[in-house]
Amino acid sequence: MKIIRRKSDLRILTRNWHRAGKSIGVVPTMGALHAGHLSLVEAAHSRADRVIVTLFVNPRQFNKAEDLKKYPRTEESDAQKLVPLGVDVLYVPKPEEIYPDGFATTVSVSGVSAGLCGATRPGHFDGVATVVTKLLLQTDADCAFFGEKDYQQLQVIKRLAIDLDLKVEIVGCPTIREADGLAMSSRNLRLNSTARDIAPVIKKVLSEAATDIERGQSVRLAVGSARNGLIEAGLDSIDYLELRRASDLAPLETSCESGRLLVAAWLQGVRLIDNVPVGISSLSGAKHRLTVQSN
Repeated sequence: MKIIRRKSDLRILTRNWHRAGKSIGVVPTMGALHAGHLSLVEAAHSRADRVIVTLFVNPRQFNKAEDLKKYPRTEESDAQKLVPLGVDVLYVPKPEEIYPDGFATTVSVSGVSAGLCGATRPGHFDGVATVVTKLLLQTDADCAFFGEKDYQQLQVIKRLAIDLDLKVEIVGCPTIREADGLAMSSRNLRLNSTARDIAPVIKKVLSEAATDIERGQSVRLAVGSARNGLIEAGLDSIDYLELRRASDLAPLETSCESGRLLVAAWLQGVRLIDNVPVGISSLSGAKHRLTVQSN
C-alpha cells in the first residue's frame, strides 16, 4: 500500500490506472478507522479494480474548535488496518492540498441538508460537501462509498454528485454495528463504561418505534414513546427524532412511502446519531413529522 500526501503524485497514479482501463473506488474517511470503515473498503473492492482510502480530518465540518482538537488522529494504526485489505493507496493530504492559500469556494447543498443535523450543526454540511467534492475530484474516482449511519450526509453527497455532474457513482453501504446493536462510530471511543452500557438502547428504541409504525401505530405516538424511552434509559437530551422519506429526507405526508427514522442524542457529552428504515404500508393524517427539541 502506498501512502501519498500530494495530489499531484496521486493524479499521476490515477491517470495511469485509467489509461490501463482500471476503475477506481474511493472510501473517504477522517481516520480512527473501525469495522464500519473496513466494510466500505471491502465494498469498494467488490466494485472497483483499484481502491483508495482518504484520511483527512476536515476542519470545516466541525462546529466547535474543541471537537476538532479532540478528534482522534491515528494514521499509523489506520494504515496497519488497511494493509491486509489490499488497499492500493492511503491518501493523506496536507491541509494546503485541500485548502490552499486564498481558497474561497464553498459547496452548499440545500434541501436534503435542511433540518436534522443541518439544523443543529450550522455549516456542517457545507464543510462536508466541500471536502468530499475536492476528494472525489482529486482521486478521480469512478465510485465512492459511504455508510448509511450518516444517512443525511449520504443524501447530501448523492445530491451534490448529481447536481455537479460528477462522473462518480455514490454507493451507500449498510450500517455496521457492535454485537449489542450500537452503530460503530469514531465517537464511541469517547464513551466511558457507563455511557457505553447505555448507548445500545438507541438502536433498540428506534427499531421498536419502526415496528410500531409499520403495524399502524400513529407516527406521533410511536415517536413520542421512543423519545420517552431514550430519556428514561439515560440519554441526556435529544437534538431530533424524526420520520423522513428515505429518498430525499422530505417530511412524510403521504401513505405507502419508505421512510427513515433518524435520531441524534447526547450521552454524557457525546453526540450519537443513528437511523433505521421504516417500511410504511399506511399512514393517516395530513402530516407525519415530529421534531423533538433538545431538553
